[in-house]
Amino acid sequence: MELLSIKDLDLEGKRVLIRCDFNVPKDEFGNITDDRRIRSALPTIRYCLDRDCKIILASHFGRPKPGEWNEEKDSLKPVAKRLHSLLKMDIEMADDVVGDATIAKAQNLKEGEILLLENLRYNVGETKNDDEFAKRLASMADFYVNDAFGASHRKHASIYALPAFFDKDHKAAGFLMQKEVNFFHKSVMNPTRPFIAVVGGSKVSGKLQALVNLVDKVDKLVIGGGMAFTFLKAQGYEVGKSLVEDHLIEDAKKIIYRAMGRGVKLYLPVDLVVSPELSELAPVKFLPIQEIPEDWMGLDIGPATNRLFREALNDAQTILWNGPMGVYEMDKYSKGSIMMSHYIAESHATTIIGGGDTADVVQRAGDIDEMTFISTGGGASLELLEGKMLPGIEAVKKG
Repeated sequence: MELLSIKDLDLEGKRVLIRCDFNVPKDEFGNITDDRRIRSALPTIRYCLDRDCKIILASHFGRPKPGEWNEEKDSLKPVAKRLHSLLKMDIEMADDVVGDATIAKAQNLKEGEILLLENLRYNVGETKNDDEFAKRLASMADFYVNDAFGASHRKHASIYALPAFFDKDHKAAGFLMQKEVNFFHKSVMNPTRPFIAVVGGSKVSGKLQALVNLVDKVDKLVIGGGMAFTFLKAQGYEVGKSLVEDHLIEDAKKIIYRAMGRGVKLYLPVDLVVSPELSELAPVKFLPIQEIPEDWMGLDIGPATNRLFREALNDAQTILWNGPMGVYEMDKYSKGSIMMSHYIAESHATTIIGGGDTADVVQRAGDIDEMTFISTGGGASLELLEGKMLPGIEAVKKG
């Protein structure tokens, strides 16, 4: 899957629109709590600055409703401030997305200047993949660069319609986009073995196709989190009030049989942290999977499962992790996910971490610097694992 590269563009002194993913978490006071996505875009931005480009940055933020956006909650102004701190230079903030004054600002930028457009989703044309909106965005720049892997699974105007207004030699993928695709695509298609996938999260339905795709490529498949209960029930275990998708039990059985048929070792929890309700105040027990009370639910993997999963990872050369092992947002049920992060970080394998919740767990565990690669895109990385062609990749791939 070869992408058009920013290095192949003749950018010297030109106007370049870079689609970034600045959809970063903020606390109740409006402070950015994790700027990893902003920092990940810096290599592409600096590359353009070194070529005296006039730079227009575009990103969405959150899901503001058309006409109901709240500047305090939905604006990219905090991102402009953080970019100013990271780049040590002025960042001009546009008042809107494609207003006449904003387009004029973009067209009148001087070499080495940066204009950050307001939240793309302030305009209804963004999520509707509207050609007219994309055309106005295109009028601002000579070149288009997509560095927003985390948004590239969405067929939105700035991701899909916009690149169509640029010739092949005037559009490309940024460094982050290329890195994401290379790690996920090449590591999964041609991994150093043994290759182990650790898959968690709450539901099988969100990751069913990824599991189907992975079971044909891995040597071991470790399944935890809420999705494990559908597999345990498929094996005949009673799981109490735990989260089960009954309509996917047959699909779970097919994956189990497929793994057996291919000689893939499948690991499921052998014990759990169980509770009568999802609460920090509720009592908990550590129980084998055979002993879950009918009115209790599993909320994290237990200590024996922790040891089992650690043993499974011992000989790994490539580890792909997507999805937490329990309800990690609550301290009481976070130990399985935190321990999994530590085990993966301590391994000698190439470690690839899916974005979203998994990246959040790794950050909480303090293991970010120990991982080989942490994706900036949860949904996008998952769709890549499913074998899908992402709209954002399709728009900037060679051929």
